[in-house]
Amino acid sequence: MGGQYRITGDKYPRLRRPRRRRRLVLAVVASTAALGLVGWGTLQLIDVFTGDEDQAAAAGPKADCATRVSPSPKASGSAGKSGKADKGKADKPGPSVNGFPAPGKITVNVLNATPRAGLAKDTADELKKRGFRIGNVGNATKEYDKKVKGAALLLGSKAAEDAALPVLNTQLTGARLKTDGRTKATEVDLIIGTGFKALSKQKDADKALADLTSPEPTPTTTRTC
Repeated sequence: MGGQYRITGDKYPRLRRPRRRRRLVLAVVASTAALGLVGWGTLQLIDVFTGDEDQAAAAGPKADCATRVSPSPKASGSAGKSGKADKGKADKPGPSVNGFPAPGKITVNVLNATPRAGLAKDTADELKKRGFRIGNVGNATKEYDKKVKGAALLLGSKAAEDAALPVLNTQLTGARLKTDGRTKATEVDLIIGTGFKALSKQKDADKALADLTSPEPTPTTTRTC
């Protein structure tokens, strides 16, 4: 080249590196740092909102354990489970349960006040299978003969009103209870009326007897952990 831009000698001017590359590197570094800060902040927010749920879940079993309620078991007894006596032990009286005598302690006189023959005997045989003692079996007296309109009349002493009579009443439905002047609390009359069809089914009678002789369960609060 000539003129004022003539190059002389063996040295050449150095060309500087373009500044655009430095700016690009700085931009990439700044973007990476910004993304890192955004990600870290997001994780912190997630921890804040989910921390309470984790603590509640961790505390859940303890709270449930502290307020767990379970019913008390029902009173046990031979009459409470079933009114039926064991085979070969029908004449052996069972223990009283919650103030009610067991069927084996109750003597039942089965009297027929209907025109149907053999009804008293069949009913007495079934009651004997269920554990009751059987007394007199036959026709009702003139006072009640053909005058009992319902299923039956259960007759006993005043002392039997809250004892033997309710126990016998679990064996049938539709019976009427009445007291008289007799003194024996465990001897009652079953006077079969014109509306009588049959004793209750064994399972229904057992359930009714269990409900009568077993107390209602009382809820209790317990801790298991």
